[in-house]
Amino acid sequence: MIRLGLTGSIGMGKTTTAGLFAAAGIPVNDADQVVHDLYAGDAAPLVEAAFPGTVVDGVVDRQRLSRHLAAHPADFQKLEAIIHPLVRSREARFLADQSEAGADIVVLDIPLLFETGATDRVDKVAVVTCDPQVQRQRVLARPGMTEEKFNMILSRQLPDSEKRARADFLIDTGDGIEAARSQVGAIIAALKAQKTDGAL
Repeated sequence: MIRLGLTGSIGMGKTTTAGLFAAAGIPVNDADQVVHDLYAGDAAPLVEAAFPGTVVDGVVDRQRLSRHLAAHPADFQKLEAIIHPLVRSREARFLADQSEAGADIVVLDIPLLFETGATDRVDKVAVVTCDPQVQRQRVLARPGMTEEKFNMILSRQLPDSEKRARADFLIDTGDGIEAARSQVGAIIAALKAQKTDGAL
């Protein structure tokens, strides 16, 4: 079973691209969605214990947590120490389930794949990219997004140019959904051919 790591900086279109893989029949483990689920479940009491006042009605309030982290950037490591092991556990369960189901290819959608050293957990890496101006426009159009918040997020992410240099595949989302869909189809075909040839 080929494990394709999917990553990309904020606003590059990674979530949309993950959806294209899923629409093509490739099982996707979405780390962002896993975190969302954990924030409403297993992680909530742990986050509240570490950051009092960030949980409301048993669910982590992302805005409150974000404000706390903006004021105390060093606490990102404390949060990651709570969340990453839980995310890894869910990922392991996903891989076991897909292996048992006989999947040929799976996608591990990991936003901070390079930053967290997750390359050893995947066989190939696809980086979602686009022009920096397009990225900026997309992100600043999001509700509640500010220049300051955008810059803080970027500061924690490897520059797009470095991600592209380390990628096995690139998916440029700047030319629209159909162009991205075509690129996703080409990647799936290439991986299947490599699996057939025994290259993977």
